[in-house]
Amino acid sequence: MPEVKEQDEGTLTVLLALFANLGVGLLKLVAGLISGSGALLSEAAHSAGDSTTEVLLLVAQRRSRKPADVSHPFGYGKERYFWSMLAAVAIYVSGAAFSVYEGVTTIFGAGEDSKYLWINYPVLLLAAVLEGLSLRQAAGQMRKETERTKRSLAAYLRTPRDPTVNSVLLEDTAAMIGLAIAAVGVGLHQLTGSSVWDGAASIAIGALLLAVTAVLARACQALLIGQQADPRLIDAVVRFLEEQQEVDDVVDVLTMLTGTDSVLLCTRVDFVDSFSAADLELACVRVDEQLREKFPMLGEVFIQPASRKNSALRRRVTDRYGHALADG
Repeated sequence: MPEVKEQDEGTLTVLLALFANLGVGLLKLVAGLISGSGALLSEAAHSAGDSTTEVLLLVAQRRSRKPADVSHPFGYGKERYFWSMLAAVAIYVSGAAFSVYEGVTTIFGAGEDSKYLWINYPVLLLAAVLEGLSLRQAAGQMRKETERTKRSLAAYLRTPRDPTVNSVLLEDTAAMIGLAIAAVGVGLHQLTGSSVWDGAASIAIGALLLAVTAVLARACQALLIGQQADPRLIDAVVRFLEEQQEVDDVVDVLTMLTGTDSVLLCTRVDFVDSFSAADLELACVRVDEQLREKFPMLGEVFIQPASRKNSALRRRVTDRYGHALADG
């Protein structure tokens, strides 16, 4: 099944990122302690934060697949958004704080030179190789997502369908940038003999982590609050409803993402007056089944009769969308 396949690939992406970060994080820590490089210690904190984030993302994937029950009738899909938000804010902010602290300490500390700065270069190179492999996996899955949803990369990063893939891609991209910053800081430290460059690199890595936090948190915020479904899906649903012989007009459509592959649909429809109540009951059952068949991502469907002449309802729809869905 395609959905199971996508879930498996998403888990593989997170696991690959986790193993890469655990390995390079340990190497960075050892190199940072031996050489005394604040930039490498900041990068070790960066990798530790990434590793913790990936563990939380695995928890998010597992918990979000729980079936709906009495206490959560729309399922647990939003668990993925919650854990992704927690990972983005709690972990990255703490990593950024450590990096800035390490940078300030390095700049205003004793600034003793180290004979072992050279050890940082092979560690950074190996880290770049491992992070590059993880980034390639995440970028490949992101490319499939953008092609499947027919959206640009920038649009998907702002409003992702699956924040776990989004998180891993941004983490790995930030990791590659962080490695470059650390390499420049260590190199300038060695060339000039001033640890100020090393400290400045640590602070820059901290700022990078804060930037990633802001992007991830904003995407998760929209999903947690209750983001609507893809506008193209909404337009397709409206067109389908208006094609039904029992439907005179679609008055209102409300949607909300309740998970990575689940959409809640509530629609108010003005039915043709000549049909009886029994006819409309059968029509609603048929339309419900056809909607789910045509749009598999629809988790729950609610169809409510409404008059397009209801001025209060039309005003609410206009305030929300900028125009009334039903014709005048």
